[in-house]
Order: sequence, then C-alpha cells, then structure tokens
Amino acid sequence: MSSNVKVIHPAGIIDGTAGDQLRRDVSQLIDQGADIILLDLEKVTFMDSSGLGKLVITLKSVKAAGKKLFICSINEQVKMLFELTSMNRIFDMFANQAEFNQVVLSKSQ
Repeated sequence: MSSNVKVIHPAGIIDGTAGDQLRRDVSQLIDQGADIILLDLEKVTFMDSSGLGKLVITLKSVKAAGKKLFICSINEQVKMLFELTSMNRIFDMFANQAEFNQVVLSKSQ
C-alpha cells in the first residue's frame, strides 16, 4: 500500500508566527489526504523556542489525526536546539530526503 506523502520546504526563520503558518500548512495537507508529512528544513536558517513549540503542537495534531510527521535536513543551530530540549527524541529526523525516502518510503510501498 502506497502512502500519500507531502513535503513542505519552509525557509528562513521559524519563530512563533512562522510556526503558526507551518502548522496551518500541515493541517491543510492532512485535510487533503496526506498520510505522511516531511518537513524539509534545509532552507531554515534559524529556529527559536516559540517556533519549536509550534512544531510540537503540529506533531501532536498530526498524531491525533493518525498520520505521521518527519523532519529532515536540519542545520547545526536547529539540531542544537532539538538536542538541548531533547526534542530529537520526540521527532523522527533524517539527514536528508534521500535517507527519508530509503527508510520510510521503502517500508510504505
């Protein structure tokens, strides 16, 4: 069974405002039938604690809908934020989209 996978490519700074927009974008994709959402953070230059908080809320809503959320391509600043807050244990993260495709999509085919 093939899953409906959608990728979001946020860019710039993820703060509370950008995090709210990201949450709305993810919610819209779930409403449109996406089973798996991949947040490719390659173009995100900075994330603050409020942006991370919005990501946690987004993850909870995705799980409540019975869907899955993954993150890939984070830079060192974002990685450090995830590690300092132990969010790297909460989110499923991959080095890049290729690794995500190999690990996740090969299982859902």
